[in-house]
Amino acid sequence: MLGRTAIKRIDWFSILLYALLVVIGFTNIYSSTFSEESTSIFNFSKIYGKQLMFIIISIVAIIIVLALEASFYERFSSILYSISLVSLAGLFVFGKTVAGATSWYNLGFFSLQPSELAKVGTALALAKYLSDIQTDIKRKKDQFYAFLILLIPAFLVIPQPDPGSALVFFALIFVIFREGLSLIYLGLALFTILVFVTTLMFGTTWVGVSIGLLMALFYLFKKKTTKIPIIPTISFYAIVIVFSLSVNFVFNSVFEQRHRDRFSLWLRLEKDPKKLEEIRKTIGYNTDQSEKAIESGGFLGKGFLEGTRTKGDFVPEQHSDYIFSTVGEEWGFIGTTTVVLLFTILLLRLVFLAERQKNPFSRMYGYGVISILFIHYFINVGMVIGMLPTIGIPLPFLSYGGSSLLGFSILLFIFLKLDANRLNEWN
Repeated sequence: MLGRTAIKRIDWFSILLYALLVVIGFTNIYSSTFSEESTSIFNFSKIYGKQLMFIIISIVAIIIVLALEASFYERFSSILYSISLVSLAGLFVFGKTVAGATSWYNLGFFSLQPSELAKVGTALALAKYLSDIQTDIKRKKDQFYAFLILLIPAFLVIPQPDPGSALVFFALIFVIFREGLSLIYLGLALFTILVFVTTLMFGTTWVGVSIGLLMALFYLFKKKTTKIPIIPTISFYAIVIVFSLSVNFVFNSVFEQRHRDRFSLWLRLEKDPKKLEEIRKTIGYNTDQSEKAIESGGFLGKGFLEGTRTKGDFVPEQHSDYIFSTVGEEWGFIGTTTVVLLFTILLLRLVFLAERQKNPFSRMYGYGVISILFIHYFINVGMVIGMLPTIGIPLPFLSYGGSSLLGFSILLFIFLKLDANRLNEWN
């Protein structure tokens, strides 16, 4: 239970950062959905009223999370993970389709997106597996099972389709790296992404020639004592070329048109100015309007409820995925910098908390929380300012949505409960 000692041990600084982000989020949701018809924040028929209800529900959930014994989360992590997988699989039968994605359960008064809670279950399951005394992440078999924990929920949400949530599950791989997985895997992953992008931009010939030249230069200037086997090197080069040749097939035959358009806009792949402008007006409309809203805010912003683009509803989904644009227009550079600083401080604080854990499970779960929050924060802000393609994932604690706020709140406060109990031992 949550006694006086446990209350004192809770990291209140993290809670303060959480509360500030939630308040900033609610304030901007109110502003982006405000109407002259009703100014009461308790009007639950309005989006801001619903968000207030979600905040209250999240507070109740937080109290429950903190009241449970810390050992509960480690002991029942596998069960919670299994329940989350069942909830994801159930969408194929009972799911509700919203904006083209069957990612929701219609509960009457409330729609639940199970992928948000599945992130919690997956982080717990991964921490439990990695902290098992029999697990050695340097063994191939254990690496396979660790990756499998991430792949199963990711592959369940991809067909919905919800590629954004799938990417978040893959972000948990950073926990595995923290626990000793060779950085060679990370290097290969980044190299694969680089080959994919450069092939789309410049073609296989350019990729093949460039990599061939780099390999030739490396052989030319390597130390005489450094021995590099020829056959594996040639095999690696051949694999790279084959992969590069497959990129165009995947891009044109596997990706949907909307995905191709997003890449075309992001990487400027379309050479025809007219077609590029058409893509910009459709797929790129949200990002374009979001950038203009942020730019119009200037240094100090236009003021609360004074955002002309916000009032004019220029940016679709401005209260959810694009809430950062409301911050930029009404609160300016000062507002966006404040949000960035709050997130950065929170993430750094969580790293500090994770590193001081005595229990390996708590440390690994802490890094799971950090990975999930960071990937959401990084992609959402990058998407809103036009640095990344539109993926469609919420900004933690700020974006409108009951499932996301509830999921992020539970995710964070489970770790704060584990941290508050770090001086105790449990079986």
